[in-house]
Amino acid sequence: MSFQTLFTKMEDHTLIITINRPEKLNALNQQVMQDLDAVFDRVYKFPEIKSVVITGAGLKSFVAGADIKEFEALSKSEATALAKRGQDVFFKIENSPKPVIACVNGFALGGGCELAMSCHFIIASENAVFGQPEVNLGIMVGYGGSQRLTQKLGKARAMELVITGNNIKAEQALQYGLVNYIVPQAELLDKAFSLLAAAHTKAPLAIANSIKAVNAAWDESVNGYEVEANLFGDCFITSDCKEGIQAFIEKRKPHFTGH
Repeated sequence: MSFQTLFTKMEDHTLIITINRPEKLNALNQQVMQDLDAVFDRVYKFPEIKSVVITGAGLKSFVAGADIKEFEALSKSEATALAKRGQDVFFKIENSPKPVIACVNGFALGGGCELAMSCHFIIASENAVFGQPEVNLGIMVGYGGSQRLTQKLGKARAMELVITGNNIKAEQALQYGLVNYIVPQAELLDKAFSLLAAAHTKAPLAIANSIKAVNAAWDESVNGYEVEANLFGDCFITSDCKEGIQAFIEKRKPHFTGH
């Protein structure tokens, strides 16, 4: 895979996506968003990709926000379209049928925090910093940050962060429930791969349906319990379900094929 702003590498069925603009602290611009959209088309399409890790190039920053120079001359309609475009890309990540882990190796500010929150898990390095500082520029969150922060932190803490523009460090993010783990920066990928190694032994369709069910808890247009019941039923027409149940009865490890 070749992209202008991303470096990609396959390792043990995991696609490692590195946002590669270290001179700009990996800030999101239109090309990064286009590349993320394109790479996740491949994540959805190719069965050899079982999971994804997203991180940033260098030791200072995951993504330090959006590329503000692109905001300078935007009209209202252009800004609205930009926000919707960013939300669509992050929805594609959030709804990926394969687990996506954000390995946050430094600053995750503005769009970077929003990108991390669109992933299914967040592992933070000890120097990680999270925040939505958009109000400092006279604007506000636009790529879904107001919604995902509220889902993850609750209304009071989300409101405080988006109104003050204050940042929080890794320990506070862990306390708030924003991140799953904090590890030394050098151990970020090892921790991600330890989690994904367990996921890779499970039935791919069961994982995909589990992701759909959890995401349905935040979708006001559907009944999450009904979605869960239907997805549960869907599992029972798969070969992997039959294999998993038979393996349990026979007291052996299952061999899942994704069918």
